[in-house]
Amino acid sequence: MIRLLVLQYLYNLSDERVIEEVSLNLTYMWFLKINPDEDLPDASLLSKFRVHRLRDITLDEIIIEIVKQCVDKGIIKDKGISIDATHTQANTFKAIPERVMKRLAKRIFKTYEKEIGTLPEDIEQNIPDYKGIEDKKEAKKVMKNYLEAEIKKVENTINPQEHSKTHKVVENAKAILQDPKFIEQRGVRSIVDQDARVGHKSKTADFFGYKNEYIITTHERIITAITVANGAYVDGTRFEELIELTKKTGLKPKEVYGDKAYFRKPILDTIKEMQARAYIPVSEMAYKIDEERFSYNKDSDEWFCSQGNKTINKKHRKDKSGKQTYKYYFEKEKCRECTKRAGKDKGTGTCLRKRI
Repeated sequence: MIRLLVLQYLYNLSDERVIEEVSLNLTYMWFLKINPDEDLPDASLLSKFRVHRLRDITLDEIIIEIVKQCVDKGIIKDKGISIDATHTQANTFKAIPERVMKRLAKRIFKTYEKEIGTLPEDIEQNIPDYKGIEDKKEAKKVMKNYLEAEIKKVENTINPQEHSKTHKVVENAKAILQDPKFIEQRGVRSIVDQDARVGHKSKTADFFGYKNEYIITTHERIITAITVANGAYVDGTRFEELIELTKKTGLKPKEVYGDKAYFRKPILDTIKEMQARAYIPVSEMAYKIDEERFSYNKDSDEWFCSQGNKTINKKHRKDKSGKQTYKYYFEKEKCRECTKRAGKDKGTGTCLRKRI
């Protein structure tokens, strides 16, 4: 049961889905130490196991206890740890904002009818055909105006306390529409999985889902800590959290390995405080930038600003000493807000324009 929960946690699966996946995946069966002809527990037992046996125990605590026993018994002797992040695809498809809004409208109407009864006469159930609008910006505008109008009509006929289910669905739709990143296709892309986000594997390849960031012992290859975030997660953001979980196992790392995404001052400072050595490739680009405003994606070699916009151009040259320097540029039309916040280069659209 514990091993099933580990798989469920690592791959973000539901109770039903993890049982289904195990029944088809020989690697999972090997991990569970079962044969293909053996029966698997009913999915409902996973929920009962969590509630009645584990109670308030989290998977983090289970991992910590297992690794702690490995350290105490001398199974883990290595003093080196490695940190990295992997991509996990969401168990749903990535939809454009117009389709998301269409499904939100249908969900509101369906919930209203189920909880209250017949829809009010002034509700327009004929959802606009966004596919017939050639201009994509106009299609988004039409769908947004339609959904906001119908939401107001529904709100005028419900009581939040009496009609809690409808109220919850309406509030969810409003929160999605109010996110400035939504219309730009950098926010919610599926109402089935609203936490999943688009991430970048390279300049030409992206993915829709999550990032699993973990720390693992370099020799025994035993995971000491893991965290799951959406696809837009910047590698290393939760480094301190993962290190603290690792320390609870009794492991005292003396060497920390990582790729250039982890060459950042806060991370290097933490490693220094641990009195450990960092084996991380130097990345000057990620060292001198305000991380509250800009984040660097090593896979695609692009910068992303706080508004979710990405750089579209990169220029490099050598100074008199022969040192390579770079300038990255954001798209002019999309970065006016960032330029305004930066307080310089107004009108140029280069909210990140500096030597790195």
